[in-house]
Amino acid sequence: MEQKNPFQHLFLFLKGIAMGAADVVPGVSGGTIAFISGIYEELVNTIHNLNFSFFKTWKESGIKKAWVSYNLKFLTVLLSGVLISFISLAKLIGWLLENHSILVWSFFFGLIIASIIYVGKEVKFWNLKNILALLIAALCSYFITLAEPLASPESNWYILFSGFIAIIAMILPGISGSFILLLLGSYEVIINTLNDFSSALFSGAWELLLEPLIKILLFIAGAIVGIKIFSGVLNWLFKNYKNTTLVILTGFMIGALNKVWPWKEIVSWRTDTKGEQVALLEKSISPFDYPADSQLFFAILCAIIGFLLIFLIEYIALKKSVNYD
Repeated sequence: MEQKNPFQHLFLFLKGIAMGAADVVPGVSGGTIAFISGIYEELVNTIHNLNFSFFKTWKESGIKKAWVSYNLKFLTVLLSGVLISFISLAKLIGWLLENHSILVWSFFFGLIIASIIYVGKEVKFWNLKNILALLIAALCSYFITLAEPLASPESNWYILFSGFIAIIAMILPGISGSFILLLLGSYEVIINTLNDFSSALFSGAWELLLEPLIKILLFIAGAIVGIKIFSGVLNWLFKNYKNTTLVILTGFMIGALNKVWPWKEIVSWRTDTKGEQVALLEKSISPFDYPADSQLFFAILCAIIGFLLIFLIEYIALKKSVNYD
């Protein structure tokens, strides 16, 4: 494994910051940032090679040898940037969702529309089978957005499950882990958990630290299990059924647009862990039927900005690709 100097580690840390920022925002993938910045292959290989034989190498040759053999410095530096980005942006996004929800969801809506086009363009050919797969995936995803959650998104096992599923998308170029969290209904819960953790940590309110820390560790545990189980499956699918896989991913994103539609009417409520009433089920409505200020002009503007951001990322990726060639 190529040894990196301190400046390379700094740039790797900054790439982690960028990946974390991308994964916090539904519609943008940390995997895309890894691809653009030239570390995607090393990241996937490092994760794929990391297993329990690490402890055998540690026992036989020492921790230093195991650390180098499994490229853990690379992973540690990169994930440190991702984690810091998560915690830093959670407070901002949490505040925006609370105070400017229509504009935030409009921005996300534009991001996902562009992501649909971005992933859909990667489909090499279309036939009746692919069209049917697209429609079935879109319908499944749409009905998931309408379904009542099997458990509270704040329950520990649901957070574990969310980490298990979301990590798969986080390493795929073009597919956002946050998008999967939105589909599961746990996006805001994870954002608020990170926000609670950072607030307790920096204010010194140690008694408030335990609950969000447990949830974060559960999410990470789910992510670790998920990535180890599915990394091989994903590699196999992309090697053998790439076209069909991309079709299904595109369909899922189309169906999930209902989840990020900015104008909602609350159908039912639930009580969260703080004893506050929050929305359980919502239905999408026209901005013209929205009972408060629909902010239509600024919502459209935010959607356009989100849409263009994906194509800016794609342009940078293409430019990088040309430079490498």
